[in-house]
Amino acid sequence: MKNGMKKSPQRSLHCPCGRPRVLARGLCAVCYTLRRQDEAYFGGLRETVLRRDGYVCRVCAASGRGKRLITVHHRVPGRSVLALMISLCPGCHAKVHRTRVGRALMAPLLLELWREQHPRGHEQPALDFGDQPSPAPVPVPLISEELLGYDGELRATG
Repeated sequence: MKNGMKKSPQRSLHCPCGRPRVLARGLCAVCYTLRRQDEAYFGGLRETVLRRDGYVCRVCAASGRGKRLITVHHRVPGRSVLALMISLCPGCHAKVHRTRVGRALMAPLLLELWREQHPRGHEQPALDFGDQPSPAPVPVPLISEELLGYDGELRATG
């Protein structure tokens, strides 16, 4: 206590991210929520995973220096172990969880992550048509031959 003033529990005027409005524990609302989610869902390892992966998506290398632009994915749902967590951009994270059919044209790491999430999922192989010539078009008659007479005129049925 200096000059008879009580020491404030608030330690800073700005959040470490730079936002001026501090909500609790010296953090803004966004950082406070992220920290709570980190402790609850990632065992406190979210920031460690992001730092390890350089704040980029491990599949497509999309940069996401902002905290909310890169998602931490659990390779084994519910297990918060550093070796089983990986940084993904929202697009790649959505492909892992929401794609119904694995495609051979996916990036190898993305296909591996998809297989982990969908062990019984169907995979579509890549079709290679190469430089094969296209077949000649086959004419399809608009009216069946039996309805046409010998002279090509339409016959009445019935």
